Amino acid sequence: MPRTVTIYHNPRCSKSRQTLALLEDKGVAPKIVDYQKTPPSVAELKRILKKLGLKARDIVRKGEARYAELGLKDRDVTDDELLALMVENPILIERPIVVSGDKAALGRPPEAVLKIV
Repeated sequence: MPRTVTIYHNPRCSKSRQTLALLEDKGVAPKIVDYQKTPPSVAELKRILKKLGLKARDIVRKGEARYAELGLKDRDVTDDELLALMVENPILIERPIVVSGDKAALGRPPEAVLKIV
């Protein structure tokens, strides 16, 4: 049985659109999760981070206005606190993230996801 490939996607993001198009061009029909409308839970983000081999701070969009509004540059927050803020403010989650089985990759650059599909 083929494994499910999931893309955490923001249709307004050019890198996310490029990554989705690249997957489709390679014959991959991913499950598309618009994480702005349906944010992952803290538990789901923890699973994704484990597959990425990254920490919460590694997938935070530091250039987002919301990041500055929350004062995250100067605040000392735990990973759990940061994950909760990411669920409440999904705009903070780096995009796109592609998950395939027990692996995950950030689509920056989009070609980075090809190693896991």
